[in-house]
Parts: sequence; C-alpha cells; structure tokens
Amino acid sequence: MILTFALFVGVAVIVVGLYVAFVLRGETYDSTREILYEQAERIAVQVEQAESREEQLEVAEGISGLTDLRITIATPDSVLWDIRDSHFLSDSTVLSLEEMAVSAQSPIRFSERTSARGELMVYVALYRPESNLIVRVGQPEPPLFTLVEGMQIALIVGMVMALLLALVGSWVASHQVTTPLQAIRNSARRIAEGDFGEKIKVESRAAEFQQLATSLNRMSDSFRHQINELQRLTQIQNEFIGNVGHEVRNPIFAVSGYLEALGSGTLTPEMRKRYVEKGLINLHRLQNLFNDLIEIARLEYREDLIKPNLFDLQELLEEVADVLRPKADHKGIQLELENPHLYVYADRNRIRQVVTNLIDNAIVYTDDGTIRCRFRRRLDKVRVEIIDTGRGIPDEHLERIFERFYRVDPDRSRRSGGTGLGLSIVHQILHAHGEQIRVESTVGRGTRFWFELPYAEVEQPEAV
Repeated sequence: MILTFALFVGVAVIVVGLYVAFVLRGETYDSTREILYEQAERIAVQVEQAESREEQLEVAEGISGLTDLRITIATPDSVLWDIRDSHFLSDSTVLSLEEMAVSAQSPIRFSERTSARGELMVYVALYRPESNLIVRVGQPEPPLFTLVEGMQIALIVGMVMALLLALVGSWVASHQVTTPLQAIRNSARRIAEGDFGEKIKVESRAAEFQQLATSLNRMSDSFRHQINELQRLTQIQNEFIGNVGHEVRNPIFAVSGYLEALGSGTLTPEMRKRYVEKGLINLHRLQNLFNDLIEIARLEYREDLIKPNLFDLQELLEEVADVLRPKADHKGIQLELENPHLYVYADRNRIRQVVTNLIDNAIVYTDDGTIRCRFRRRLDKVRVEIIDTGRGIPDEHLERIFERFYRVDPDRSRRSGGTGLGLSIVHQILHAHGEQIRVESTVGRGTRFWFELPYAEVEQPEAV
C-alpha cells in the first residue's frame, strides 16, 4: 500500500515538475520574446519614418527614456546609437554580438546574457533592408520570469512535501488496515486448525472491521455448534447401531437355538410346545422391534404422516383404558381416567399411540398404587398429564430417556418385552405436532409426563 501511494504521488510530482520546468517556462520565454519582437518592430518603423539622423536619435532617445529598454541602432558596419534610460552607451563589441549577425537571409535574432549591471537581458535584433538599419531592443528579465521560477520552486517543494505526507499517511493507513486484518487472519488460522473457542478481536474503530469480526465470530460459533451436534449425532448413531445389533442378535440367537432343539428326536411333546412358544415370543419381539424402528424413521422423514383433525380427548382416553385396564388389573394397579370432555386439534391415531405408550410404560414400572391421566385447558392449549406412583426415575437418566434403546433398568424392560423405543416414538410424534414431551420424577414416589395439544372450541349440544 505504501509503495502504491508513493508511486502515484511520485508520478504526479514528476509530471508537475516537468511541466513547470519545461512547458510553463518555455511558454513564458516565448511570450516574452514575442512581446519584445513586437516592440522592436514598432520602434524600427518609427525610426525609419524619421527624415534625418537627428530625428531618428530623438525617437530612440524618447522611447528609451520612457521605458526600461536598451535601444541600439546600427548599420552592418557601425553602431549609430546605443541608448538606455536616455544615456548613450559605449560598447565596441556590439557588432560582434550574437544577435547582431542579422542579414537579409536571417532578419531576426534573439539572445540572452547578463549585463554589466548583473541583470539578465533578453535581446532581439531586426534587419531592415529598406533602410539598411539594424534595430536591436534589449529588455531586462521581466518579473513574470521571477514569478514562474518562484512558482516552480514552490510547486516542487509542495509536491515533495505531498510525497512525504503521502508516504506517512499511507503508512498510517496501511497500519490501521493491516493490523486488524492480521489479527483476523491469525484468528481465522487458529479456527481453521480446530480452535473454535478462539474469538476474533479487532482493535479498530472502523465499523467495517467490527462487522467483519462479528460475522466471523458468528460463523465460528455456528461451526462449533454444528461440529458439536455432528459429534453428538455420531455418538448417538454409534450407540444406535450397537443397540440395534444387540437387540436383534438376542432374539435371532434364541430362535436359532429353539429351532435346533426342535430338530432333536429326544424331546417330549411338552418340551416341543414350550420351545415353539418361546421361539414365537422372540419372533414377536423381533417384529415389534422392526415395526418401532420403521415407525420412528417414518415420523422423522415423512411430515405428511401427521393428519390433524378434531376429536374428543376423553373418548380417546376411554378407548386406551379398555385396552390397558386388564394389564393394570393383573398388577393390582388402579387407573384414574375421569376428565371433562375437551376437544383438541391433532392426529387422533398418533395421539392415541402416545397416550397408550405412556400409560403402558407407567404400568410396567409401577408395582402398586395408581396411574392417573388427567388433562385441563390452559388458554389455547390442553395439557395432558400421566402420573404414576411407581419407582421413579433417577435424575441422571431424565435427560436420556427419550433416546432410542435407552433403558433406566435394561433387565426389567427386556423381561417385560419392551423394545426401548416407546418413549422415542412418543417424542417423535409430539415433535411432528410442534409440541414437546416433558417429564419430572422422584425416586420412590413416582413420575409425571405431560404435553400439550391445541384446544379446539366446539359447540356442545344442548341437554334435552
């Protein structure tokens, strides 16, 4: 940047200096010579119009007295008069001077020299063939010359100062520009090397650099978040693959073992029947596992699977109770499901799946007591709560219970025939509705799940 400024300003200095030194000075000298020539032409005409030498002398003497001109009138052989300020000068070398070598072939000549007074004189000599006279007029250097020289010096000094100031200014400007850029470059290099905690700090008042640093920091935060999310997803994926392999391997090995046992000829009919039943149970478990996996995949990648409509939430709850009540009665658990009739706008089949999974999960992990499902209106939402008096969930497990295959008690859930995907399906269904499932639990006292659905205003029929 400094070299660029120096180049442009230096070129400007050189161009202006050359113009002043050659063009402007040359034009000034040409103008001075042209004026001097016109004056000499007029003086020569006046001298030629005089009828005698005395009258010619008077003309030359009068003009010299009124001006600062040196007027010389001579013939090719001798000097007649050499006058300045009405004083006659005596110079025997006049005819040998450069400008006096005029002739019919070269009637005009110019020259410059320093006079005895130390002045720079500009001369023009004219040869007049009609009168055979040489008229020479000399003029001191005009004030315009001095002004031009002063301008030339002032311009050169000014341009040199401008060049120096431009160099200093370019250094300051480049320092102000390159320092923040270097800081941004170093920070960007560290971020590229994986140090996403690095923050780009710019010590500059320029809004553009501040905005650039803010944008880069925002981009770094986004990259860090995305990388953390990818790492988290990769970990979940690895766990998921391991869990799927484990969950699938056990039923397959069990079915394989039972089939091999059935091939033995020493089994009694009762043993064969028991092995067949156990094989079917494992096949049913394997089928449930794949059905749940397909269900989760469909919910994740197919938004059109959610088809909302109006329905009575209490009627849905009663349908679920008819299915699950025998299982609760078998364990001596009381279901409390009495609620007012409220309408919601959601996918009825999917919400029935959510409520079924939550109540069934509560039955599995509750040894005695009650399971209550209640709901109440909250502004434009209806909150649905499933509360049990079971064993509860430790705090360290609460954040992960909606992950696939995550089990608080793996042995107990496998004995119950669960796939470990029920709560994941609940989470996906509610997420597809734009809602969240939440949970709170106390070990030894029970667990409460709750979620919300959009409330739908429906006119109730009047009682007859």
